[in-house]
Order: sequence, then structure tokens, then C-alpha cells
Amino acid sequence: MKSQQSPRFISNLTRNTLALIMAGGRGSRLKDLTTWRAKPAVPFGGKFRIIDFPLSNCINSGIRRIGVLTQYKAHSLILHIQHGWGHLRGEFGEFVELLPAQQRIEASWYAGTADSIYQNLDIIRDHSPEYVLILAGDHIYKMDYGAMLAKHVESEADLTVGCIEVPLEKASAFGVMGVEEDMRIRTFLEKPDEPAPMPGHEDSALCSMGIYVFNTSFLFEQLIRDADTPRSSRDFGHDIIPYAIKNYRSFAYPFQNSETGVQSYWRDVGTVDAFWEANQELIGVTPELNLYDNEWPIWTHQEQLPPAKFIFDEDDRRGMAVDSMVSGGCIISGAVVRHSLLFSNVTVDDCSKVDSSVILPDVQIGKRCRITRAVIDIGCIIPDGTIIGENTEEDKEKYHVSPNGIVLVTSDMLGQELHYVR
Repeated sequence: MKSQQSPRFISNLTRNTLALIMAGGRGSRLKDLTTWRAKPAVPFGGKFRIIDFPLSNCINSGIRRIGVLTQYKAHSLILHIQHGWGHLRGEFGEFVELLPAQQRIEASWYAGTADSIYQNLDIIRDHSPEYVLILAGDHIYKMDYGAMLAKHVESEADLTVGCIEVPLEKASAFGVMGVEEDMRIRTFLEKPDEPAPMPGHEDSALCSMGIYVFNTSFLFEQLIRDADTPRSSRDFGHDIIPYAIKNYRSFAYPFQNSETGVQSYWRDVGTVDAFWEANQELIGVTPELNLYDNEWPIWTHQEQLPPAKFIFDEDDRRGMAVDSMVSGGCIISGAVVRHSLLFSNVTVDDCSKVDSSVILPDVQIGKRCRITRAVIDIGCIIPDGTIIGENTEEDKEKYHVSPNGIVLVTSDMLGQELHYVR
């Protein structure tokens, strides 16, 4: 079996794989950040979108046949993929295809995650893949899918599920698996009220990442069977996966460092608190997610922007950023930025202070503002003298305040331009 792990073996597997990224969800727990965009289109990490992470994982893994399934308010997501992911060469059989909900089989939108794949069976069939890799489009991580495909083949599996260890108190938000020593899955419960711990790990549970490898013929059989089942919710977690585990060879693939066995970085940035925290982690000296990794780069649409600029050097008006990440096109004009992440084209004007905040692209912060522990959405114009993050009760009257006290500000809340398409 070791010979099967050769790079050529894995490259043959990835070449014969079609990746399908489910990117149609709203992500309502992100509140106003997803009022006018799908969750996979939400900016992350200074210059990226969430969708860039599974797309980059595919490219870096050698998987260059990719479909992106869209539905909810997909315009900004579609624009981003058209601008940033059109470099693959069709004449070499490479592509990133957009697969919007288009009522191909029935006069209805996607009824669930499984139905979204089922409605595109004719497109999948045209591509003739040997394996289908199904991915969620709304998680932040780096993963070599080639290794997972190789393990799938070695195990002679019909289905392989990518999984992570999750603290028991948080596992009720996931699909929880029970496995044998060889990682064959014997039980699967979607979002149980009382998750069962892993054997030998009483404080954690083994949970699904929403990443699945299917043999193509097996996937077709299960989707058609599920579509013919009257009371099915047309969902992978509730319907397809439990049935496959009960009746076929289904294995878990732990997402771990291959050398240390330690859990690899994976984040569901599905709440305002989680989104703020994951962006803040990037500012650290040695963050778990390394964006400066040349061996596994994250690709994206790269705007042509001038360098960040810091102007004025007077005692009461000094442009500076400390313990922060500042993207291209930013101008810090006589203001102070501390422990914050500024996306592209942000301006911060005289005598303002930004602390422990995440400022999305094209934001203009006026003079004498104080912003603390906040997320400012794309295109907001913060008026002179605005104070955010110092008085919770006042903030709740104007903005959204998360359970951990993070203040989310959007242009709608400020009475500014609606439907900002970014």
C-alpha cells in the first residue's frame, strides 16, 4: 500500500476528481454581514474571501476541475470568482464552473445540500469523474485533499468523511461520528443535543467537517435513491450520510498534521464573534493560520493598489499602526491603529484611534473617531467624532452587538448606501 502513496498515484486521483463547493448558504448567524451577500463571499484575512480557502485547497491539491454551487444573493460571489478564478485553462480540462440554482430538474430552488448536487447530476455526468469531492464553501483552513483521496482508495471506501476533534460542549453544532479503530464509521448523529465523546477522549467528539469523498457511481445511486424518498429533507448530514454509514463502507478521515498527529487549523467563522476572533488571530506573532506560506498559498482576486501609506509625524497627529495588518491602498493620516486588521482601501483620518477591530474594504473613518472591538463592513463612511465600542447600551441602539461585545457596523445601520455590491 505504501507505493500507492506516491506523488504520481495521488496526482492521478486528483486528476480524476471533480470538486463541488456548496456556496449557496446565507450564513444567518453572521447577522448583517450576510444581508446582501452569501457567507462564502464575506471578506476574510485582509484581502481574501472565505470561498478562496476551499478553492485554493483544490488548486494546491492538484484538483483543477471545480464547480461552485450558488443560490442565496450570489452576485458578489459570482463577481469575485469571475475576476479572481478565471485563470484556469479550459483547453487543459481545467475550470471553475459556476452552478447557480436554475431549476434544472424541478421548478424549485435547491431544497437542501444533497438536492443541490442532485439537480446537477447531468453536469457531473458530462465531466465523467471517477471521484466527487464535496466541500463546504464557508470554512477557513488549509488541507491537502490528495491525501484524503488516497486514503479513500486504500480503504476501499464508498464514502469518506473529513473530520475534526471538537470540544464536547461545542460538538452539538456538528454532525458527530462514532468510529472503530480502523476509522470505519458506525454511528452518525447530526447536531445531537448530547454528543457522545470519542473513545479515550472524554472531553471531545469526532465531528464532520462537511467534506465528503464519494465514488461517483455510488454518489449517483444515493442521490437518486434519496430523491425518490418522500420524507427526506434532501440533506447530506440528515439523510445521505446516515444511510451510507448504515449500509455501506464509510470511513472517517481525521484532519491532522501528518507528522505530529495534532489537530490542524480549521475555523467555522459562522458568528460575528468567531469572525472577529479568527481575523484577530492572524495578527499574532505566529498564528496557526500562516498567510505567508509560499508552499500553500491562498489565491484570490488581486486588485492593483498602491502601498499602504502612513502620514504626519507630529506629537498630536502621527500616522501609525502597531501590532496590526494593513492592506494595500490604505492611508493612515495622523491616526493610530492598534491590534487591528485593515482590508484594502481603508482611510483613517486625523486624531482617530482604531483598536482591536476588523475594518473591511473601502471604509472611510473620519476625524477624532474612537473605534474599539468592532467589525466595520465594506463601504461604511464613519462620520467625524464617532465613538464605537465604549458604551454597549448606546451601541445596541444603533448597531448589532454580539454576545461577546463585538460591535458590527454596516452602511445600512449608518443610513448610507444600501445593497453595496461587494
